[in-house]
Formats: sequence, C-alpha cells, structure tokens
Amino acid sequence: MSDARFEDARGGPLRLRALDAEDLTLISGLVQDSVFPITEARYDRARRRFGLLLNRIRREDRAVAEGRAVERVRTVLVFDDVMAVRRSGLDPAERDLVLSLLSVTFEPGEDGTGRVVLTLAGDGAIALEVESLDCTLRDVTQPYRAPSGRLPDHKEADDV
Repeated sequence: MSDARFEDARGGPLRLRALDAEDLTLISGLVQDSVFPITEARYDRARRRFGLLLNRIRREDRAVAEGRAVERVRTVLVFDDVMAVRRSGLDPAERDLVLSLLSVTFEPGEDGTGRVVLTLAGDGAIALEVESLDCTLRDVTQPYRAPSGRLPDHKEADDV
C-alpha cells in the first residue's frame, strides 16, 4: 500500500490565513481532532510567534474520499503577534505527552487585541494573548493513511 498523494485529492495542500474570528472558525474546523506531541508546540518570544506541528485529519477531502480510509497530513499552524502564552492543565515537562486539539477560538479585546484559545482534550488549553489575530495553516507533507483508518468518535459519556 502506498501513501496518498495530494494530486489524488481535490485542491491539494492547504494554505490558509485567518485575520478575523470568522476565518479562524474555518481553520478550527479543519484542525479539529489534530494530534501533536507537546514537544511540537513552540513559542518564539523574540519573533512573537507561536507554532504547532499537527497531524491533521484531511476533513476537506472526505467528500471525494468515499470508500477510502481517513487520511492525515502534517500541518503547521502558526500565530503571529503573540505577546504571551499561558497553559492550563498541561505539564510541559511531560515530554511524551500527545495532545488532541478540539477547537481554536478568538476572544476579541480592545483595539484589535484578543485571546486565541486552543482547547485540548482532557481539560487542557493553551491561551495566546495577541496584539492582532494573524494565523496561518499550511500542509507540509504528503497525506498518509490515519493509523486508525477512521474519524475520531465524540460520543458523550452518557452514550457509552
């Protein structure tokens, strides 16, 4: 079995930018259920840049992927103009920790400032205090078959 190719999918690798909350909602949907090791989250204070290297589900390909296994792709998610980063429910010393990204939201402040909140499974979160919302998403590898071969299941605890 060979890896999937961007040429097999509609549209190829994603390259998107979000400059407002509405744009970020689209990106949030695309990165939902992405996974990443805690070591792949970095804040460059001097450049005021926060980035993640994600293993993203190719949700945009599902309509044309009928009968094909779910695919993932390595994606860089970058936020610029970041003034501060706060973590909740995470221990950066746990170098083997793998996180699952549930959503990315923007809480506007005054004069274009605000807070980007990356909500993680298991009650974890990363909050970015930003001077302005400037987010980019860029696929950086060829797609590959997701190890599970299917989409994550989000059943409520009562449904089990």
